[in-house]
Amino acid sequence: MDILKFDDLPQGGFAGLIERRFVTDSRVFGHRKSPGAVDGIGNFVYLADANFMPHGETGLHPHREIDVISVMVDGRISHAGSMQHGQGLESGTVQIQRAGGEGFRHNEINPDETENQMIQIWVLPDEAGELAGYQVFQPAAGERAHIYGGPKDQEDTFYSATSIDVANVAPGQAVSQPGESMIYLSKGSGEIDGTPVVARTLIRANDIEFTAGEDSQVIIIYEHG
Repeated sequence: MDILKFDDLPQGGFAGLIERRFVTDSRVFGHRKSPGAVDGIGNFVYLADANFMPHGETGLHPHREIDVISVMVDGRISHAGSMQHGQGLESGTVQIQRAGGEGFRHNEINPDETENQMIQIWVLPDEAGELAGYQVFQPAAGERAHIYGGPKDQEDTFYSATSIDVANVAPGQAVSQPGESMIYLSKGSGEIDGTPVVARTLIRANDIEFTAGEDSQVIIIYEHG
């Protein structure tokens, strides 16, 4: 089991946010790979845990041929840009943006006087040249929600061989994933195979089972085969 903690990484950031980058895959970042960051699995190539400063924003910027998954852990974000301009994300909301060959431009803005926390994940598309698309999910308390990936013959989530689930678990509740996976504990604490883990920790292992010690949010990334 490989464990990477928030305090193991240097603080970075840009514009109106500070962040620590846990995953910057060599296939995308090459020699620009962030210090201490690891490679992903499947087409998962990037994970950053960011705090937007009060009224901070990323600034308008483009994406192309990448799927951008934003998990709002705490606080709010106002979304501006070429897709779903004006969409607001509350704590617990998950936003999925497929750039495809069409691409999109967006700006993420903290509308509040306090810092927020957001996890951003990038996944390379299985096929190039897709149309841009947008989805929003609100995983319920006590449940594990499948928010990304799956076959082409369904429309509940954007298709991909790489899958992402978000689980909001209560104390004593367990979530498991067979085979190789990467789990990011974005909120809370608990144990994996007797090893204590705290918020803002990335774990890579086979046959993971996480048991929550308090209300927790877990992001699970895996290949569905």
